[in-house]
Amino acid sequence: MPDFPMAIEDGVSRVLCFAAHPDDIDFGAAGTVARWSAASVVVDYCIMTDGDAGGFSDEHRPDIVERRREEQRAAARLVGVETVHFLGHKDGYLEPNQELVGGVVEMIRNVRPQIVLSMHPERNWERIQKSHPDHLACGEAVTRAIYPAVENPYAFPELAARGLEAYRVPWLWFFGGPTQLENHFVDVTDHVEDKMQALRFHASQHPDIERMDSAVRTFLAANGERGGLGPGRCAEVFQVVPVNTDTTIAGF
Repeated sequence: MPDFPMAIEDGVSRVLCFAAHPDDIDFGAAGTVARWSAASVVVDYCIMTDGDAGGFSDEHRPDIVERRREEQRAAARLVGVETVHFLGHKDGYLEPNQELVGGVVEMIRNVRPQIVLSMHPERNWERIQKSHPDHLACGEAVTRAIYPAVENPYAFPELAARGLEAYRVPWLWFFGGPTQLENHFVDVTDHVEDKMQALRFHASQHPDIERMDSAVRTFLAANGERGGLGPGRCAEVFQVVPVNTDTTIAGF
């Protein structure tokens, strides 16, 4: 398994996180986000769908979209994220088409982060719940945007005309993908309670919040053990892809 040194995060000042639904980032990466925020890294969220198909209560249906946005804003603030963008696509219908890819390109060129974090474009057969079709579409759209569209000055020329020039993303981080592709474990032991509190803000999505809490803590501990972090340590895990770094060749 490749071992990325701390240099992977040295000098990082901006991170942009993409997810399909409100709560996806909190399940996959809220501990890592809290760690970045504590190190004065500015993190933005971009949620692609309106979340209207989520939840378990008929009583929530009339205001489910705004309810879920407020839940996400509150969860984001708790881990130090002030800016949450909502693209507003219909929940359950997300497709990695040119409209979505263009929106991702626009967001990345505007924020210009050193790390883009996204849901994974490949299905996880070990736990298919990680691989909602919207999750896969999110990952595919971000991947198509990262290379080559974001860095191609001739792609989406209407963005350049508005001053959003081409930009080379250094690092792409995926969460929720196949276990065999994971290559980077982040120790989030000091931020587990932040993560769990962030998840609790998504009350509309948890018919049994205590069972959810127990399951997530178990996953984090198993990740820490699998990543060799030591007894009692907890981890979030990613596939890290170098896009434009000292180890990559640009222009091919």
